[in-house]
Amino acid sequence: MPRRRPILSLRQSASRRRFLQGSAAALAGVALSNCRQSGVSDVQSETSGAASTTGGSGTLNIYTWADYTDEELVRQFTEKTGIEVTVDVYDSNETLLAKLQAGGGDSYSVIYPSDYMVTQMIDMGLLTPLDKSRLSGLEAMQEKWKNPAYDEENGHSVPFVWGTTGLLYNSQALTPPPEDWDYLWSNKEALSRRMTLLDDVRETLGAVLKSLGYSYNATEPEKLEAAYQKLVELKPAIASFKSFGWQDELLGGDLLLSMVYSVEGVPVSKEDTAFQYVIPASGSSVWTDTMAIPASAPNVEAAYEWINFNLEPEIGAAMAERLYLASPNAAVLELLPETILSDPDLFPPEDLLAKCDGIAPVGEASELYDEYWTKLNSV
Repeated sequence: MPRRRPILSLRQSASRRRFLQGSAAALAGVALSNCRQSGVSDVQSETSGAASTTGGSGTLNIYTWADYTDEELVRQFTEKTGIEVTVDVYDSNETLLAKLQAGGGDSYSVIYPSDYMVTQMIDMGLLTPLDKSRLSGLEAMQEKWKNPAYDEENGHSVPFVWGTTGLLYNSQALTPPPEDWDYLWSNKEALSRRMTLLDDVRETLGAVLKSLGYSYNATEPEKLEAAYQKLVELKPAIASFKSFGWQDELLGGDLLLSMVYSVEGVPVSKEDTAFQYVIPASGSSVWTDTMAIPASAPNVEAAYEWINFNLEPEIGAAMAERLYLASPNAAVLELLPETILSDPDLFPPEDLLAKCDGIAPVGEASELYDEYWTKLNSV
């Protein structure tokens, strides 16, 4: 089923790892604005006059990736519960973590950390243990998400969406097309200053590790050194490291290829067939984003209402179709059309997924990752 957003909106809109812009006026109770403070990307909510005690159990404040809520979802939730919703968005797990460490958990009732960040936040005491008696629909998760490695028995988080990281490229300009990570090095002259990689140390350094035959989660110093050196070799050909903002340049022809998350790349490829999404043949990352409640959340009752609302199969299926999301909820999949379920970009074959890694915490090696990333950006 085609997406409901025209190509023009892709040129103008935010993506999963990007701030939403220009939407505030259209949302009742959902206000989104873009700013940067102290070098950390963040979005502050402007409530457009919505009082914090309007309807139901007051206002529900959410901190999430940009593509995980929309006007329709918020409208339906408020109509059902009487609870107004405000949404702030972030562009990386590290931004989310920094916000919570700075006391932001007092401001938000629901957050959307990715798998490895869930583990890290549990260890830091930043998440509320879930009361399963207050959840409805969690039992419908597919088996692989009933007891995920990042959060035993979903004790602190509810799986919301999963996806892959891959390459989105201009199929009319690149021949032959990319099939694996090594394509970037073997075609670096043709791609020179016309490709972007993610501004995400774990994803980008992980992809280089994968190209060397290592795990995305390698911790051995010699492997990280080898990945760093290989990335330094490619650096002159990279236009920039971008997790968001690549759409205009790619669609306009300034870029030929971008490393992207599937939730951003797949919709572009469906709306303009000149652009194709590919998961590298040697494997990439498979990520899960979740819903969780901060340890100091101000409105826990509304948080459970929101999570349960998103667990409703009909709501999840409608969201999956509108925003082209891969749901881990088996009850949702039963309601999706075959055109969605059979899409290998959205639901890759198992043999390819078997070559992919979930991003996991790397312990003390995180300091080495950060050290190499800092050096790389200063080269």
